[in-house]
Amino acid sequence: QVQLVESGGGLVQPGGSLRLSCLVSTSVSSIFAVGWYRQAPGKERELVADTFRDGGTHYTETARGRFTISRDSAKNTVYLQMNSLKPEDTGVYYCNAEDDDDYTYWGQGTQVTVSS
Repeated sequence: QVQLVESGGGLVQPGGSLRLSCLVSTSVSSIFAVGWYRQAPGKERELVADTFRDGGTHYTETARGRFTISRDSAKNTVYLQMNSLKPEDTGVYYCNAEDDDDYTYWGQGTQVTVSS
């Protein structure tokens, strides 16, 4: 069982930045992939970015060029640095982990609101 705890959300003005953190209950290096998803009001949950055990990363078009996903193995934490935020980035951001048996785990989410 993997537990994920997100933090770092909040209210930010357009153009601002936030860094989200996902604390993982086990060694990040033992997990196949950790990713960030978001769900805007009235919309389906969508992938933003993910990072893989081999060090690779993947960004969707939404995130590319503005967001950076990274991991700190010593702290068992995966970060999502979000810059140049737009109102359409508003939503609940969830951390997701996938293990080698294809089980997936979700955190409780953290709210991000981009508004002036």
